[in-house]
Amino acid sequence: MASARAAAPPLVTAAGRPRRRTVPTWVWALPPVAVLGLVFLYPLGLVVQESLAPGAYADVLASASFRDALVTTVWLAVGATVGCLVLGFVLALIVAFVPFPGAKAVSRFIDVFLSFPSFLITLALLFVYGTVGMANGLWTGATGAAEGPFRFLTTPWGVLLAEITYFTPFVMRPLLAAFSQLDTTQLEAASSLGARPARIVRKVILPEALPALAAGGSLVLVMCLNEFGIVLFTGAKGVTTLPMLVYSKAILESDYAAACVVAVVNVVISVGLYAVYRVVSRRAGA
Repeated sequence: MASARAAAPPLVTAAGRPRRRTVPTWVWALPPVAVLGLVFLYPLGLVVQESLAPGAYADVLASASFRDALVTTVWLAVGATVGCLVLGFVLALIVAFVPFPGAKAVSRFIDVFLSFPSFLITLALLFVYGTVGMANGLWTGATGAAEGPFRFLTTPWGVLLAEITYFTPFVMRPLLAAFSQLDTTQLEAASSLGARPARIVRKVILPEALPALAAGGSLVLVMCLNEFGIVLFTGAKGVTTLPMLVYSKAILESDYAAACVVAVVNVVISVGLYAVYRVVSRRAGA
């Protein structure tokens, strides 16, 4: 029996060629799953485990610092998203439909801008509008005053300006893609019928842009909720967001249980909004 098994011919296909033994598909999924589990899921599990310390959630959620940070995070994220939607829509309209030299270069620069770190934009704003920035320097040089009037970067409005400046291209990118697919015959027909540019934008362009606006706005909202570098580099006094509260609890106070609770809450909010973003972007084709 053993000799018969040893002498058994290899499996052959219909063409007479030996059939190769293929590796199951799930085997190829093991390495990336293992890396994902080790690099991401395991540390996340440790954070969740630390947040389950007795009384940690009750203490943090009932604290005034958490409520203030949550309110500040939400209003900054919503305000920055609204500002990015308005500014991004106007700039995308100009780039896509107003012919001017360098329009293609501007469109390509937007793609490059997306790769910039957020603190770089904040640093640039500090050079221009900071306490010892260019704007204050020009003011004191022209008036002889001891100090300039531009001090808004260290306020919540400075954080809002920095976030709108940095995140607006994230709205423009899907809008420009949507405008490139817009049927120009509709614009020509509306113009030939005597419609003014504002009416064309409102009745023809805006309905086509709504899915891209929703996708870009959802993405900006998620990123603003998790933004840390802009708030830190502006040095805004009294502006504590959820990421800043995590930093404060973990690094400054060494209260790791409270920091993990805030981090878990931030992750839950972000994942929920990201799910909304994926649904909207899928429907928009972005």
